[in-house]
Amino acid sequence: MSLPDNYTTYPHRREGYDHEFYDWSNMHERASVTWPEGKSVAVWLCVSLEWFPITPEDTPFRAPGHMVTPYPDYRHYTVRDYGNRVGVWRMLEAFKAAGVKASFATNAAVAERYPELIEAVLADGHEIIAHSTDMNGTITSDLPEAQERALISDSLTRLEAASGVKPNGWYSIARSQSWCTADLIAEHGLTYTCDWVNDELPYRFRNGLINLPLNTELSDRMIIATQQHSAQGWAQMMRDAFDWLAAEAKGTAYTKGGGRMLPIHLTPYIIGQPYRVSALEDLLADLANQAEAWIAPGAEIVAEWEAQQ
Repeated sequence: MSLPDNYTTYPHRREGYDHEFYDWSNMHERASVTWPEGKSVAVWLCVSLEWFPITPEDTPFRAPGHMVTPYPDYRHYTVRDYGNRVGVWRMLEAFKAAGVKASFATNAAVAERYPELIEAVLADGHEIIAHSTDMNGTITSDLPEAQERALISDSLTRLEAASGVKPNGWYSIARSQSWCTADLIAEHGLTYTCDWVNDELPYRFRNGLINLPLNTELSDRMIIATQQHSAQGWAQMMRDAFDWLAAEAKGTAYTKGGGRMLPIHLTPYIIGQPYRVSALEDLLADLANQAEAWIAPGAEIVAEWEAQQ
């Protein structure tokens, strides 16, 4: 049976991505960015503070890292709780020792359930990013727009009430958005999202929202938990990535020089384990001593980039 003539015709097909969210461009075609004090690599530490309900919801989908064995799944539930009650405190100590600030992508339920943790995060000068209500608060295009708007509103209202801070950034669970998410985030007054991973610099959506790419490949969950590398192996990969970006920032035959960004995504119940956290401490110390490194929270990176556009 032959296909109809219009089978392969798609009205939005064009250079770059087939959508209307933003104007597509190669990074080397854009104006160069310069980070503060002439630094060449902005290092962004983003920590996920997640609360997993003991009974997962599969609609619209089950979040990565959720409960997997017959319920009640105490084994996985308590491991994740360990991250918020034990592991993350080691990470805060590591950040303080290195003199660096991070972003904490926070479920509203975490802010409500762990007030002492949120107080410590803010007291140390770190940033709070909105990260839905809890790990059942997932988004896809199957979710009606009214329900998605209510989910985002509920997340922001509860997070601000519990922390006293109105976040600038939004990070969806599993980086999953619907066709409406970018507009709904902007509608709620947020400055940036972390969900689109297709760059190494921020870029602007047509609705004014800024995307700060949080690369999946550079997360401890991907490298340690999924790919089964050691914590030391993960840390060396981050060093290798930094060295490459710092060299690339000087310009090559096919890439324009200028500022680059290294996002490092961290999970307390993974990297906060006692046999792994020293790898984080050593990595932070090394990065803090790099002349080319500017280590900053997401909001500061976005503000610096935006000021140069």
